[in-house]
Amino acid sequence: MAKIQSIADLRKFQEDYKAKQAAKKDKILVNVSLATCSIASGGKVILEAMKEESAKQGIGNVEFMQSGCMTYCHSEPTVVVTLPGKDPVCFGKLDETGARELVQKYLKSGEVCGTVIPVNYIRVEL
Repeated sequence: MAKIQSIADLRKFQEDYKAKQAAKKDKILVNVSLATCSIASGGKVILEAMKEESAKQGIGNVEFMQSGCMTYCHSEPTVVVTLPGKDPVCFGKLDETGARELVQKYLKSGEVCGTVIPVNYIRVEL
């Protein structure tokens, strides 16, 4: 990222950020925690299973992301899913079967399944 050196640079950054966010408005965002505890609990397997199942189910508007620690070590592996126009929902204690079920039910039709972890933060948009 270029250094912001003026108000004009800051406004340009803000416009670019808003354009990126607008492009994502119709996408399902899937954020898989891949911190050390998640990887040890099978996080990489979960990510691959969800990618495979999304393709199998024909769900093409999914953007997969990976992050570090989400502070839910007690419930790893964890996945935060944001459906278009909805608040994020955090799912935990997933295994490969649960990850595939999450795609089949929540990503495909919005039906909550598995272990939901209450979110303890508020997302702030610029």
